[in-house]
Amino acid sequence: MMTRRNLLAAATAGGLAASTSAPASNKPNVILIVADDLGCRDVGCYGASDLKTPNLDAMAATGALFDNWYSNAPVCAPARAAILSGRFPAKAGVANNGKPMTAGIANFGSTLKANGYATAAIGKWHLGSDAATCPNGHGFDYFYGFHSGCVDFFSHRYYWGEPRLANYHDLWRNRTEIFEDGQYLTERIAAEAVQFIHKQKRTPFAAYVAFNAPHYPMHAPAKYVSRFASLSPERRIYAAMIAAVDDGVGEIRRALREDGLLDNTIMIFVGDNGATTEKRAGLNQEYATGGRNGQFRGFKFSLFDGGMHVPAMMSWPAKIPAGQKLGEQVMSMDILPTLCRATGSKLPDGAKFDGSDILDVVTSKAKSPHKALFWSQGGQLAVRRDEWKLVIDGRVYDRKPEGSKPLTGEDAMFLSNLVDDPGESKNLRRLHPNIVDELATLVQQWHATLPKE
Repeated sequence: MMTRRNLLAAATAGGLAASTSAPASNKPNVILIVADDLGCRDVGCYGASDLKTPNLDAMAATGALFDNWYSNAPVCAPARAAILSGRFPAKAGVANNGKPMTAGIANFGSTLKANGYATAAIGKWHLGSDAATCPNGHGFDYFYGFHSGCVDFFSHRYYWGEPRLANYHDLWRNRTEIFEDGQYLTERIAAEAVQFIHKQKRTPFAAYVAFNAPHYPMHAPAKYVSRFASLSPERRIYAAMIAAVDDGVGEIRRALREDGLLDNTIMIFVGDNGATTEKRAGLNQEYATGGRNGQFRGFKFSLFDGGMHVPAMMSWPAKIPAGQKLGEQVMSMDILPTLCRATGSKLPDGAKFDGSDILDVVTSKAKSPHKALFWSQGGQLAVRRDEWKLVIDGRVYDRKPEGSKPLTGEDAMFLSNLVDDPGESKNLRRLHPNIVDELATLVQQWHATLPKE
């Protein structure tokens, strides 16, 4: 069917055919899974007691669970740009939501494709929708999913742009709009990932599987909701959405096992940012309460830890020792550099990463390669060095109207010791002025290297 948005593309990219040849090498396969607005501690293996995530827990047990993994941004599109490009969000063209990832930039799809991998992007994209910035334009052989920041889970329509933008349908296979009305999108994303695995089982493959749960709208079929009868209504739907993702992870791992690929597949699971308090995710026009960030201060959009201290795990049974819990400080932009080394993939001439290779961290418990971690988002700046973290003009985005406004007075420059105070509850700026000066200088110097927004 020809639609208005088919005109954005010059041609329709074909689906991937099943390979019938024997594997050309022993390269590991790659499955990179991202969850959307997942609370920092809303996974069983991270201590959630009222949620059930047996498949994620099993995945974590086969490899490394990270206790200090940070997103590069506390909001969707910039976080995903860093995951896919190995660069700070602004250097990938995505300092804020609504920006496309720079056309032609080296990324997960283009880099692994150039090094012999069949590539797929399945699920949420949120990094561009024209011919050059949609997934097929960024080097993915196959795409199933949607271009915008969120869609209704059953009608697959984007409803959140009015009055500026009329609502529209947004579900695609490669460059062609498709219609699967009534089918629950979380289940469809998992099914597409399984199908891709089975088709490509004889050649190296790399799939980016981006679930849009538990991002609003808060939708889940009764079979998931019924698992959490004892929870409050809002938490119940949130838990059901996570359960559907967890089931999908189980189906992906089962497909790998059936095809004899599980041991030599690198699986990574990571959240894009912390849980949200947006009213669009809540009930009765009130601030959302479904997601929880544990002891961490702040929520989505905040540079306090609740905004971008995310759950993450990495499994590669052939290489990564099982049962690890790692405390090293790493970031989502480290994923692609690590995968390049693990798969023997090279970057195009002139391309470079901001992230670091952390393969030794997960295979031999090496120290983090980062001397400091940096963030910039919505007028906020933050830096972490060892146990110290400084947030400048921070916002907490809690369930109060003033939460979206910058902290003022003494707290506009907020220094925490995250070992003693992981909840960033006590401002130590007056007790350690030298550390404040050092960290403020570091983050300002780093910020000056970013492209102007």
